[in-house]
Amino acid sequence: MEGNPDERPDRAAMRTELRTLMEACIDALPEAFRTVFMLRAVEEMSVEEVSVALGLPEATVRTRFFRARGLLREGLARDIDHAMADAFSFDGARCDRIVAGVMARLASHDGAVGP
Repeated sequence: MEGNPDERPDRAAMRTELRTLMEACIDALPEAFRTVFMLRAVEEMSVEEVSVALGLPEATVRTRFFRARGLLREGLARDIDHAMADAFSFDGARCDRIVAGVMARLASHDGAVGP
């Protein structure tokens, strides 16, 4: 399938999953941070506009937006770490079985090199 790689069905499905993940992470933000984040990032309002709309000092708007982005990064990083563990699950019992099998095979060859 040629053409723009962004138009491929698998890429569209990944964007949909990423959007769902982002929405869940945004929904998990504390309300004060979520409100500022939505106004700044989604509605593209300026710091001054958000400050007036919410009746907050501009410094508070900046701080809440900064912290919201940090919390989003942490949440997304956690989700990515879990996905990596699932994708490359060479840990726990599976790893132990493979190591035991390799060690048994090495022992049965009595130190000989080769298959």
